Amino acid sequence: MGLEILKNKRGIIFGALDEHSIAWQTALKANEAGAKFVLSNTEMALRMGDVFELGKKCNAEVIAADITDMDDLEKLMKESMKKLGGKLDFILHSVGMSPNVRKNVPYTELNYEYFKKTIDVSAVSLHKVLATAMKLDALNEYGSVVALTYIGAQRQFSSYGDMSQAKAMLESIVRSFGYHYGRHKKVRVNSISQSPTITSAGKGVGGFDSFFSYSQCMSPLGNATAEDCADFCVAMFSDFTRKVTMQNIFHDGGFSSMGISDQLIGNCFKCTGDCADHEFDIKE
Repeated sequence: MGLEILKNKRGIIFGALDEHSIAWQTALKANEAGAKFVLSNTEMALRMGDVFELGKKCNAEVIAADITDMDDLEKLMKESMKKLGGKLDFILHSVGMSPNVRKNVPYTELNYEYFKKTIDVSAVSLHKVLATAMKLDALNEYGSVVALTYIGAQRQFSSYGDMSQAKAMLESIVRSFGYHYGRHKKVRVNSISQSPTITSAGKGVGGFDSFFSYSQCMSPLGNATAEDCADFCVAMFSDFTRKVTMQNIFHDGGFSSMGISDQLIGNCFKCTGDCADHEFDIKE
């Protein structure tokens, strides 16, 4: 961006794993914008990824924490404020995981213990982050909390599985907690509904290549990249968006407003519809 629009801002970025992740790119962009922050992920993720390398690039501390554990979150926020020298101004929630999707469990045959884990990690964890921040008075007035989501919360994507429910709950928490935190401390809470993005989590969804290609053909501006999303996150952390809260903002090149595109009709979609009748025995 070239502008230090986050100068003197402090924050926590959850979920950076490798250079393909949106959280990783957001850390790089936030550092360029003048922010100081802590990077956090689970101990296992820290062992698997290259987050300490990112920490060196950004002069950021890396602190292990389980985002679903209230004690871990309280320790993380207290330590972060101590290391950064004051209250926080922004938090990025870039966390999501479904054991059912990872293990290719059909949606109609969900393992409900896995389902609980999906909801806890991918949605309820945001409530826990916000509740802990409010309890500790960890965020300054007009602080900004951003959570990443996907249009699968509103529309059916056949292989997105129980992540659809998790993202729908995440967006509901944004609205509900956004009201309470806004009234309490003028803290902003928003979600960004991002294009299909080539990340470790994204590639774990069955049919991801088709998701990605379809969205690219449909969107007038094409898919938003992880770097594009990182720029938008920085804007949402900044004072330029002080009055934006409780919103689910589509950052998807226009995909969410489209029905069908000329490119899809002319170059990608050649089916006449006959195959559907034969394959599924559709009757008028």
